[in-house]
Amino acid sequence: MEDVLDLYAAPYDPDRPVVGFDERPLQLVAETRTPLPARPGQARRYDYEYERKGVGNVFTTVEPRAGWRHVEVTQRRTAVDFAQQMRWLVDEAYPDAEVIRVVLDNLNTHDTASLYAAFPAAEARRIARKVEFHRTPKHGSWLNVAECELAVLATQCLDRRLPDLVTVAREVAAWEDRRNQERPTIKWHFTTAQARRKLRHLYPHPE
Repeated sequence: MEDVLDLYAAPYDPDRPVVGFDERPLQLVAETRTPLPARPGQARRYDYEYERKGVGNVFTTVEPRAGWRHVEVTQRRTAVDFAQQMRWLVDEAYPDAEVIRVVLDNLNTHDTASLYAAFPAAEARRIARKVEFHRTPKHGSWLNVAECELAVLATQCLDRRLPDLVTVAREVAAWEDRRNQERPTIKWHFTTAQARRKLRHLYPHPE
């Protein structure tokens, strides 16, 4: 916990950016009847019935200090999918960075081994040398700033019936573009000092 909190409190360093990374499953749902359009004094109306069209996944990367985020829509969230996200982060998002400090949770695919599962050893090692993983504690995924951004994405974009991944990708891209133009930052207020006061039960040797 303190490792992650110290990262958030450190001065901004463009050569060593701190980013949050997370993913969430996505239920694809289609309408069975055409919704009735909105009219003066009456909102658009939907039928209670719907059709399940499978599942998908959204990967989210956010740099809280810069107010930048990226969302990738995929069918799955396997080790290979995770590795592809890390290569994108290294080669496209931050090609000039010395190292990218990535805050993530303890999902079993969030590991350097996933790079070796996806790429030849030399390529996996090249990527691994550019990323530095900082994991949140078990049951402490709320410490990941990417969860904040996923909550906004869910509220502003994904809280409706979306029938397929093509539609999801189009809607998410439009949301991401607008959000990045606005560039809202995430100001993290919970500090290591506060953690030591409020979460004393987690420390074997309280001060």
